[in-house]
Amino acid sequence: MVNCPVCDAAIDVDEDEVAEGEVLTCDECGSALNVVSINPIEVESADEEDEDEDEEDFDYDEDEEEDEDQDEDEWR
Repeated sequence: MVNCPVCDAAIDVDEDEVAEGEVLTCDECGSALNVVSINPIEVESADEEDEDEDEEDFDYDEDEEEDEDQDEDEWR
């Protein structure tokens, strides 16, 4: 048994029937949950993981902006 990290509902999960990396769905709120550990069973919101990846993918580089500004000035 594990609780949904989104709505805190109890989810009946058998250790022997679930694998790490598997995606479960909460019956109460419908959230997709990633199994991150099986002994003990731990789950996290799949949506939360996606948001973390999106933040890592977006790497704002201030130096690039300065380089673009300099390039524009050179063309003028």
